[in-house]
Amino acid sequence: MLGSRIVSGGSAQIARSREIARTAADGAADVLHPLITISRGLRRLAGTARRRWADTPTERRGPALFLAAGSLLLIALVPYGPLLALVSVMGAAAWQGRERTAAPSGPDPAESRRLQALYEALVPYFSAAEDPAPLFRHGGEWGAAFSECAFDADGRLTRLRVNYPAYFTDGEPQARARIEQLLHAKSGRGREHLFTWEEEANEMLMTALPALPATISAQRFVTVPGETVLGFTDPDAVQRTVPVTDAEGATRDAPPVVWRTGARSTEPHLLAVGTPGSGTSTLLRSIALQALQHGDVLIIEGGGTGEYACLTGRKGVLAVECGLAGALAGLEWAAHETERRLIAANRSRQAGHPTPEDVRRPLWILLDRPSVLGHLAAAEGRTDPQRLLSVPLRHGRAAQVTVAVAEQFDGLESLAESVRTHTRARVVLGPVSCEQATSVLGVPPHTTPVPAVPPGRGYARLGAAPVVRLQVPSTPDPYDDATAESHRRAVLALLPEREDHGATDTVREDDRATDTVREDDGATDTVRDAVKADG
Repeated sequence: MLGSRIVSGGSAQIARSREIARTAADGAADVLHPLITISRGLRRLAGTARRRWADTPTERRGPALFLAAGSLLLIALVPYGPLLALVSVMGAAAWQGRERTAAPSGPDPAESRRLQALYEALVPYFSAAEDPAPLFRHGGEWGAAFSECAFDADGRLTRLRVNYPAYFTDGEPQARARIEQLLHAKSGRGREHLFTWEEEANEMLMTALPALPATISAQRFVTVPGETVLGFTDPDAVQRTVPVTDAEGATRDAPPVVWRTGARSTEPHLLAVGTPGSGTSTLLRSIALQALQHGDVLIIEGGGTGEYACLTGRKGVLAVECGLAGALAGLEWAAHETERRLIAANRSRQAGHPTPEDVRRPLWILLDRPSVLGHLAAAEGRTDPQRLLSVPLRHGRAAQVTVAVAEQFDGLESLAESVRTHTRARVVLGPVSCEQATSVLGVPPHTTPVPAVPPGRGYARLGAAPVVRLQVPSTPDPYDDATAESHRRAVLALLPEREDHGATDTVREDDRATDTVREDDGATDTVRDAVKADG
């Protein structure tokens, strides 16, 4: 018992000694806390100074040392300068050495549950029974599979990097589409998601894209002849910006989708397809207003709704035809004009002369809803207007003739083979499915389409270039009662002045006809007088 008492007494003494030592250590830490803080701050300041000195170029180190020496000399000569300098350094060290509360990192419990649910949903696609150590398995943890994630203020995913096993068939479009569709559904519908696949690293990055701004209206864009702004896209999709003025009157730089036409263009003609009310007519109006700066425009409207009435009689507008007879006459003239331009250009080259001015001046043929005119022509047994487009489509690039066709998806099958073949610049507008966009663009869009979009929103692909998102400038019909006043003024300001030559010629012809009638009446009166004299 004596031994046990000794042991218990020794243990109590040891415990008391440890408590005293811990109390002394805490007291010493409290007393020395300012010194520790200042020492930590001085160490951080020294490290910062060392890094800046290492980053300073060699040719600047001499002037830097001279400036530092001059500053020290000035401090030494100023009254109380060294003391003030010491106080400043100690204050800066205390601020740098303070204990900073670490910012919370990682997702919160609600976000972790969402990531875990997303992980479980991907298990059937990224797992195999033969894998001895599967990265995706039921009941597993998402930490190893998702290396990067970000959420917005509403708790929805805005960025996610997925590490997938090497045996996943990431080279098959169908396999990719299944993963993209699942992530789009689980990460919040109503937003466009961009999926970037890195096959070499077995990683896939999903990014939620912000909606393209729809505040840019029709205006003069900074372009050169032969360039047409179809709309605007994401900043990282193009390597160029143009200054624009938004609806609020503020000027900023926006990334445009520029369509280049002319003799050196690889996609001289355009096809725009959309749903009703998607903005295909708006796109053609925007193209017409830009084309009238340097060329002539022939407009064929198959819908017959008067969408282009504001361009009738304007300078540079050759005609705005809405009926079948006028459309056939206009397109037949366009075919002959293309042939004439080709012949004139060939003769000029053979003679060693420059191309005539009337051949160099661009001619634009804008055809809206050709399927309607095709149905009317079939009912009346007349030629389909699309057949007259073969010559401008085949030889328009050499003759400075550009064709832009707008159609809706319900009339897409009625397009002629020549239109499908020679329109290499493609635009899809409206809330469309991935299959519909692929049927027009040739490749699936790079983002997930959304069910509801404003007018003029869609995708564009110029030739073999990648697909980009597109927002067409707001160019409504200024004669429509539903058009906003600001947009109406913007479009009317861009319209060329009216031409009265046709009206003047008509008046002159009427005057000539009246004079002819008067001369005939005078002759008749003369004959009557002669008859009376003979009687």
